[in-house]
Amino acid sequence: MLIAQNLTCLRGDRLLFRKVGFELGAGGLMYVLGENGSGKSSLLRLLCGLLTPEDGQVFWKGKSIKHDAENYQTDLTYIGHLNGLKDDLTSLENLQFSARLAANVVDNATALNALTAIGVARCANLPVGVLSQGQKRRVALARLWLSTSQLWILDEPFAALDTASVVVLTTQLNQHMAKGGMTIITTHQDVDIQAESTQTLRLSA
Repeated sequence: MLIAQNLTCLRGDRLLFRKVGFELGAGGLMYVLGENGSGKSSLLRLLCGLLTPEDGQVFWKGKSIKHDAENYQTDLTYIGHLNGLKDDLTSLENLQFSARLAANVVDNATALNALTAIGVARCANLPVGVLSQGQKRRVALARLWLSTSQLWILDEPFAALDTASVVVLTTQLNQHMAKGGMTIITTHQDVDIQAESTQTLRLSA
């Protein structure tokens, strides 16, 4: 279970949110909603351990992520608003590089299958720097087909996707949830993700 307790976030002198808390269990889905500037991306980064809260704590399987960061990162796949790709590497190389960072060795065939699933197999050997924004987003999202993590934290994953890719990604999310996975997501898209339990956390600007 993922538990957030009394989270408060400051960016500079600005208070983004205070005393945010929730619990998310296996098969659970949480939408994080709010206007631009309300702190949605900051909350996701905080939940990933990439930002430090001004107050409050995050617990994973009963342990603070601050003190058990290595095990938590193994159980986590985070795809942020930015794609987190290296422009000088090919799509295949980017996937294999990110997999190695997650202690997951991925061969060319497996990485190619992931790119095929999200519809960018033709970009496999192209440097990411020459791809369109939609193609880059799909390369980043191909990590989900390689992920063995229970918790997925996704910041606007449907941005820049065409209709067919939205359907493919939604199906992948449904399968993750059906296997007991957990997902925290921000999105402006109207998508129907199936989960054992669904909750909404709304932040105010």
